Amino acid sequence: MSSPAHQTLPSKPGEKDAATAAPSPEVRSVEPLPGGMRVLATVSIALVTAMTVLDTTIANVALPTIAGNLGVAASQGTLVITFYGVANAIAIPLTGWLARRFGEVRVFTLATFFFVLASLLCGLSHSLLMLIAARIIQGAAAGPLIPLSQSLLLTCYPPEKRGLALAMWSMTIVVGPILGPILGGYICDDFSWNWIFFVNVPLGIFCLMTLRLVLEGRETPVMRAPVDKIGLILLVLGVGSLQLMLDEGKDHDWFSSPLILGFGVVAAIALVFFVAWELTEKDPVVDLSLFRHRSFTVGTICIFLGFMLYFASVVLMPMMLQTRMGYTAMWAGFTLAPIGIFSLFISPILGKNAAKLDMRVLASISFVIFALCFFWRSYFAPNMDVSFVMWPQFVQGLAVALFFMPLTSLSLNGIPGSDIASAMSLSSCLRTLGGSIGSSLVMTQWERLEALHHVRFAEGMTDASFPFAQAMQGLQGMGMSAMQATAWINQEVTRQGFLVGFNELFWAGGWAYCLMAGLVWLAPAPQRRR
Repeated sequence: MSSPAHQTLPSKPGEKDAATAAPSPEVRSVEPLPGGMRVLATVSIALVTAMTVLDTTIANVALPTIAGNLGVAASQGTLVITFYGVANAIAIPLTGWLARRFGEVRVFTLATFFFVLASLLCGLSHSLLMLIAARIIQGAAAGPLIPLSQSLLLTCYPPEKRGLALAMWSMTIVVGPILGPILGGYICDDFSWNWIFFVNVPLGIFCLMTLRLVLEGRETPVMRAPVDKIGLILLVLGVGSLQLMLDEGKDHDWFSSPLILGFGVVAAIALVFFVAWELTEKDPVVDLSLFRHRSFTVGTICIFLGFMLYFASVVLMPMMLQTRMGYTAMWAGFTLAPIGIFSLFISPILGKNAAKLDMRVLASISFVIFALCFFWRSYFAPNMDVSFVMWPQFVQGLAVALFFMPLTSLSLNGIPGSDIASAMSLSSCLRTLGGSIGSSLVMTQWERLEALHHVRFAEGMTDASFPFAQAMQGLQGMGMSAMQATAWINQEVTRQGFLVGFNELFWAGGWAYCLMAGLVWLAPAPQRRR
């Protein structure tokens, strides 16, 4: 039986930190699946992962439709997203403990079942309360799926092909945010919003049937450790309050609201006590001792920061296209879709040759390409052609392909096989948290920059200003009244303010990625193969 994380014997000095070249983390001793069964396992696990990632974005597009059909305000409709995120954020870091206590295969299968059941309940919901309850179940069930999908997928492949397994997994993470707006917009336009949830049911049933077939007899050892009740309570309070603060902060003017301030205080206190408790607990609910591995620490920090900026751009780009440039949700999705092209072709090639490559080099190249694409977007103009939006997306696809697999591989090197699930749940938790922080901060800062630039531009809108007088004269010549012309100019100033703020955010993000290209080199040097 595998030892608990806290009982793992230390290796020789430098042994754990040496191996960063080969993305073949040590996994538990179970035979790889034969060819046909391996393909079936890969397809079913990838489908489960894709459904999970897709559901984080597909509902966003449908929120106005859902709120209207259920007869609630749009602000109430956002609770569908908020409570899903809270349940998901709490469940992800619990994955390692659940896997040790009940077994990875059992937890993954049950989580898939409850995710599909919750999807059915979401589609059948006839009230906001019922939909929120179903989304809480769905978010909690989705929590273990992504980290365990990595762990289970690695066991299906022989050591020399585990880089390919990680590459295939990375592709599913990329596809979700791209297809979400497209499918969400298409389903809401041509069908009913209920079908954004119903679509998971047949796919989920297929996955459950195939998982039962391919994962039979591959259960992990179970450790009947006592439940860390205090750690669990602190985790729920800390992560739940933090997620609520991030989701609701913008709508309540952040810390000027007593509610958001209260969430922040509870999150800070609970998380500080949580870390202190878990570091001394014999059977922790989250194994923070994993950070003793330098590769894991550096890889996880890079994933957190890199995904924070990446997800901020995923949120900001469609918002800019839809609210300021007249794109529909579906066409915004099509315009942003080229980011997946490079990943589809590069990821398998990268996975096959990963054992020969230094993961730090690939991650650095990824961050440099991210930086170039962010700088490129900082030159967006009001009347730009659609190709000017699509080309940076296409090039950034290469950065995404070089981001997930190398950094995941880097963070897993040196981790004992019994700790893989714990490591992936902790890494996934921080990645999800990074995405939440990025999306919250970027929207708040975007609005603040617009207000700043609006004031600056409006200072020149006086009768003494020749451009303003000329614009007023031209608009009035088109039949507008003075009041209508002023309103039109004010609206255009607002649009320009948002665009300038957009450009400044991407300019700053580009420099942040440049710094991260150097940060990854804090990971230990790769082991030289003879």
